[in-house]
Amino acid sequence: MAFAQKQACSGMRASSSVPGSMAQRSAARALGRAAPRAARPTSKVAVPRAQAVSVPDAKQIITSIEYDAPAPVSNDEINRTVLGIILGGGAGSRLYPLTKKRAKPAVPLGANYRLIDIPVSNCINSSITKIYTLTQFNSASLNRHLSQAYNSTVGGYNTRGFVEVLAASQSPVSKSWFQGTADAVRQYMWLFDEAVRDGVEDFLILSGDHLYRMDYRDFVKKHKESNADITIAALPCVEKQASSFGLMKIDNQGQVIEFAEKPKGDALKAMQVDTTVLGVDPTVAKMKPYIASMGIYVMKAEALKDLLMTRLPDANDFGNEVIPGAREAGMKVQTFAFQGYWEDIGTIESFYNSNLALCDPKTAQFSFYDKKAPIYTMSRFLPPSKVLDASVSNSIIGDGCVIKSGSKVSGSVIGIRSLIGHDCKIEKALIMGSDYYETVEECEFVPGCLPMGVGDNSIVRGAIIDKNARIGENCQIINKDGVKEANHEEAGYVIKDGIIVIIKDAVIPSGTII
Repeated sequence: MAFAQKQACSGMRASSSVPGSMAQRSAARALGRAAPRAARPTSKVAVPRAQAVSVPDAKQIITSIEYDAPAPVSNDEINRTVLGIILGGGAGSRLYPLTKKRAKPAVPLGANYRLIDIPVSNCINSSITKIYTLTQFNSASLNRHLSQAYNSTVGGYNTRGFVEVLAASQSPVSKSWFQGTADAVRQYMWLFDEAVRDGVEDFLILSGDHLYRMDYRDFVKKHKESNADITIAALPCVEKQASSFGLMKIDNQGQVIEFAEKPKGDALKAMQVDTTVLGVDPTVAKMKPYIASMGIYVMKAEALKDLLMTRLPDANDFGNEVIPGAREAGMKVQTFAFQGYWEDIGTIESFYNSNLALCDPKTAQFSFYDKKAPIYTMSRFLPPSKVLDASVSNSIIGDGCVIKSGSKVSGSVIGIRSLIGHDCKIEKALIMGSDYYETVEECEFVPGCLPMGVGDNSIVRGAIIDKNARIGENCQIINKDGVKEANHEEAGYVIKDGIIVIIKDAVIPSGTII
């Protein structure tokens, strides 16, 4: 069942926390702790060759799996024994056209950031510095961003750290592309085996399109203390939201005993649980008697390999197949209650709403302004933004922007290097900015020398303007006819959920009204 579903939440504000800054140096110091290298295990994990097996009855597979209870873990041990695996997703069709020329985790977020910065920063702040990102579509910009933002800062003299992209590829063993989240991990299991030989004991499986701040150390410690094979991050929710989620039912020890995908009516009522067993406050537990999977897991390395390579060699998806299969096989599947802000921003509507929610400090539930757990990104060394006799209210302005006189910006997110002309009106808009500053010579290659940004006297309302787009003078990007869905890629825009999305590198001629 597809467990990582959308939650109707909102909030946050943005700031720039980039490598090379004070935030990066504090992160580097936090990551520079020396961790002793683990002795190579001699016979800890059996490594069978991948092969198809016939399983007539899941109950006959295994009756119980038991491991010795571990001792309490330290931050250094988490750094040494946990490998982060971020699932970049497929083609990103729900976020199209923002994913037309980039992988989903590389989509810009909050003026200065990209989606991938969220899980990577959470890992870094949790002392997890060995991180892989799996993707198979348009990975060039993602690879460039990760290599420039993180690889010079994670790890230290005595610790090995990296943030790397693993793209889908054909090999003598597998000649197919990733068939799903679980299959992506399976195809790179040979590489993860190397990490296991270097001391990794657990895999932290994350999604690349969620917005939240989480200390994974608490998550991992709960996983180890409960001696679970798999631990699922669970979000307590109210009944109105629960029907949109994949739900779990637990026993009085927090162990999963049943799954249900978006249940309704009596089936929904039957999934109520007492979340106080997960440490939820009794008052909150009464209001939120359901728990939904966030699509975030900690798994024992040996258990995951056993599932993917031997017991469920044809399973392609974690939520629908691997997790339920693990429970049916007798493995211990535990839950961990996450009680902070979390949002699945995998659709145009949720992406748009989550970005604009950054702008209102009164209702914000997420903030980039957290010195204890900052969100990092690539250091671009851009100049401060300039507001030239213009009006800006309840908005976020990224680095290196210019907003010219007479313009009014309200309730909007203005991304890096954005140029807003004279007398423009920008209302509830997400403008992603530009990848570079354009010279006059470069502009001459564009018909009419239309510069990147928003031209004079233009109006942008309720829209997303992707990077390097050129909006001419006297344009109105306002969805004047209230259209819900439309595809006009040849004209440079798409409408999804009533939101106009100007495609990356599009040219919108002067005087255009959409």
